Amino acid sequence: MTDIAKIGEFGLIDRLTKDIQPQNESTKYGVGDDCAVLHYTDSETLVTTDMLMEGVHFDLTYITMRQLGYKAAMVNISDIFAMNGMPRQLLISLAIDKRFDIESIEEFYVGVKEACSTWNIDIVGGDTTSSRTGLAISITCIGEARTEDIVYRNGAKETDIICVSGNLGAAYMGLQLLEREKNIYYEQYDAISHKIKVAQASGNKENIQALQTELQALNDFQPDFAGKEYLIERQLKPEARGDVIQQLREANIHPTAMMDISDGLSSELLHICQQSNCGCRIYENKIPIDYQTAVMAEELNMNVTTCALNGGEDYELLFTVPIGDHAKLEEMDSIKQIGYITKASLGKMLVSRDGNEFEITAQGWNHLKQ
Repeated sequence: MTDIAKIGEFGLIDRLTKDIQPQNESTKYGVGDDCAVLHYTDSETLVTTDMLMEGVHFDLTYITMRQLGYKAAMVNISDIFAMNGMPRQLLISLAIDKRFDIESIEEFYVGVKEACSTWNIDIVGGDTTSSRTGLAISITCIGEARTEDIVYRNGAKETDIICVSGNLGAAYMGLQLLEREKNIYYEQYDAISHKIKVAQASGNKENIQALQTELQALNDFQPDFAGKEYLIERQLKPEARGDVIQQLREANIHPTAMMDISDGLSSELLHICQQSNCGCRIYENKIPIDYQTAVMAEELNMNVTTCALNGGEDYELLFTVPIGDHAKLEEMDSIKQIGYITKASLGKMLVSRDGNEFEITAQGWNHLKQ
């Protein structure tokens, strides 16, 4: 392991970016100067940024630096797709504390580069600094789209069909599983540590050695996630749904409103309704849920529909399309029609499996309330 202080900020940047070569014509000059130089013609520029804080947005107990880099990049890439654009460039800024060595930051960059290579995105700059409060990550993604192609949140119209890609709730179930296993580990760790303190107080050296061996074995323990791998992957390695954007273009379907599902279906749908000044009806039995998600929810005694509505971090696409595109949507396996847009006066309602109606409330992830 190599101390970052030995090579300094610029040495670290050189090491992380030495093999980066621009892939997009719009990238005139990338890493290596005070600014990146970008040039777009006949298109609008899309810019999005996200700040991720250790202890709030991620837990290094169960996510590797490589996975974290991949996820941090994909979160931003997803925002560009949610505007019906194409991501082109990425900037990365890190605040690093003394726990991290050069190799761990390189692993983070391996993950970022993997995410970028999936969509031919250029890394064009960023910044690094020291931190006294854990790891902080700020990523900015730049994309482009023709003016007529951009999709906002405020374009939904009465009778439009409400659609989602993929399935919902899996990332949240993955988080619950990881948190459960982490809590079990720390409970066992604390119990053994307490026994060691008691043995030390009594001077029982033989017992101390046995307990220390038990503690070491616990440190080497790996949870068994067999049969639940999909849930873990959805939480630790999300995928931005650029493939869905491509399918919609090939089918000549232009969404009227769109968002990615980061904070939960209920929260995102209410955003669209508020900005489009409309209401909605969605149907519980139409919400796509994976089998592993349903099994895990039952195991944890949780309502699977609530998890799908409010879990967040699925990074699927929520969008509305004109009702005339219904037949085209029927041919797309990765897209599910879950309801329709109504007049604002009819409210924002969930129709349950037994036909009862409930008002949709925003119970998704709220960073500032945690």
